[in-house]
Amino acid sequence: MEVLRLREFRLLFIAQAVSGLGDRTVPIALAFAVLELGGSATAVGLVLTARMLPLTLTLLIGGVVADRISRRTVMVAADIARTLTQALLAALLIAGVAELWTVALLVGLTGAAGGFSYPAATGLLPAIVPAEQLQEANGLRATVLSAGEIAGPAVAGVLIAVVGPGWALAVDAASFGVSAALLALMRVPPVERATTSFLVDLREGWDVFRSLTWVWSFVLAAAVGNLLWSAWAVLGPVLAERELGGAAAWGVVLSALGAGTVLGGLIALRARPGRPLLLGAASFALFALPPALLAAGLPTGVIAAGAFCAGLGMMLGNTVWESTLQRHVPAASLSRVSAYDWFGALASSVLGMIIWGPIAEWIGFSAALWISAGAMLLTTLALISTPAVRQLRA
Repeated sequence: MEVLRLREFRLLFIAQAVSGLGDRTVPIALAFAVLELGGSATAVGLVLTARMLPLTLTLLIGGVVADRISRRTVMVAADIARTLTQALLAALLIAGVAELWTVALLVGLTGAAGGFSYPAATGLLPAIVPAEQLQEANGLRATVLSAGEIAGPAVAGVLIAVVGPGWALAVDAASFGVSAALLALMRVPPVERATTSFLVDLREGWDVFRSLTWVWSFVLAAAVGNLLWSAWAVLGPVLAERELGGAAAWGVVLSALGAGTVLGGLIALRARPGRPLLLGAASFALFALPPALLAAGLPTGVIAAGAFCAGLGMMLGNTVWESTLQRHVPAASLSRVSAYDWFGALASSVLGMIIWGPIAEWIGFSAALWISAGAMLLTTLALISTPAVRQLRA
């Protein structure tokens, strides 16, 4: 592929592939670490929230910083920080001295570093890849990250079953160390340093974001979708422990989700939709399958098949969305607009991590998952019906 001839893209590609593999071990490792420490479904949700909340709160700051200084430097610093926090958490769990509050604290610090890395990564790619190769570059990144979606949960499931969740988190720590080393080798064109204040930059990013109807409509729908998808993330591991056979079974389901993302990434490599956001919006309908199948109490294999379909829609939609954002948003404000995108999408995940445990304990796990699935379909229909989303052309 032509884009792999670009040295800086190769380094970014390999770095994100390695760190992505490690990161895919984290959700299942954290969930079962909490359960091993005696936590409930609500405790699982709170620990996952402790990871997501600092990430969400630092995104807007990270977006401004990435538009003001070297995006590569921001990413390297974030990876070093995450290496240290995940390594300490892994050591505490392996030694058997971790407590719920220490788990929550360290995953919170890891999440805060991620808030700086994500918008920097979105803004970095157009600086090292020509516009006409962005779809190929994003599709290729999506494909290799999808491979991590398969291998990560599978590796985590085995490690958790054999030696415990701490070792899965140790893999994640090592992956961030490798990523930092590779990113440090990149040579990126210098950016023009901002002369305005931090708050002015933040407000200007918001002005660009709200002026683009197709951007805020898509982000709003993604926010609702992430709120609803959190039911799957929080309740799934608990039901897997109770009904599906434990961590290994849940690892199979999440690996199937990853396999679907591989296919979605491969499709995205060649996809050239005339109306990209219409395709991205339609793909969200597939997200309703896994919670519906889990709610119905179906076997692991059937749930895994639904997860596969959701993974396909997830990666295809996200890749098309990110490429569209990078092409249509001015480069000087791309990281800030991306930060508002990430903030809108992830802030609702934090709320979802908090509410779905108590909701399920109040109305029942099955009822909560059915509500999640039905509302996802309604959100998809609302997004598709938005003129700015339907009419935006490549």
